[in-house]
Amino acid sequence: MDALAVPTDRAKGWYISLMAPNTKGPKFAWLDPSRLYCNSQGLADCVEDLLSPFQSDTIDLVAGIDAMGFILGASVATMLGKGFLAMRKAGHLCIQTESQQYCDYSGREKTMEVRLDVLKPGLRVLIVDQWIETGGTMKAAIKLVEKQGAKVVGVAAVAIENTEGGKWIKDNYKYSHCIPGDLQSQIDQQHLDSFKSFNLQNV
Repeated sequence: MDALAVPTDRAKGWYISLMAPNTKGPKFAWLDPSRLYCNSQGLADCVEDLLSPFQSDTIDLVAGIDAMGFILGASVATMLGKGFLAMRKAGHLCIQTESQQYCDYSGREKTMEVRLDVLKPGLRVLIVDQWIETGGTMKAAIKLVEKQGAKVVGVAAVAIENTEGGKWIKDNYKYSHCIPGDLQSQIDQQHLDSFKSFNLQNV
């Protein structure tokens, strides 16, 4: 990728400006965080920032939420040298599962499933997703982990918006995200100033 896309100081969240704005309309998310994964340094720094608050915590397993949470979750698990558990949307696992209904950021009712042969009482799990907007999806993931007796060490996402659900997660679980304090208000307003000078070639 273009080396010019990587600043020399690489402060926390520098890669946020790599994310692409929505150009397809309201039925899609307001931005595309996955574009930052195309920059190798951006992805590496994002994972490092997500793990920073958990340096002193014991983590036995990383769980990632279908589908974009798989990318960050697997990257986090690899960095930690731990296993990775995929938390799937209903209908994709051909084994016995535990399920949990939830309402996602778009207001659609969905079901999340997880296999029964991994989560055990006392197992310490870090749950990773790409983005937390309303918090409904993450709450379902937390319930699935806790239903089987495992402990949620924490929650990690590129961003956690200060919605009612986002605040509930912050108040009840240890968490990490990649958003510098001066950008949180832009995240909550769902519009980044970097969109004004967004350069599709600058990855």
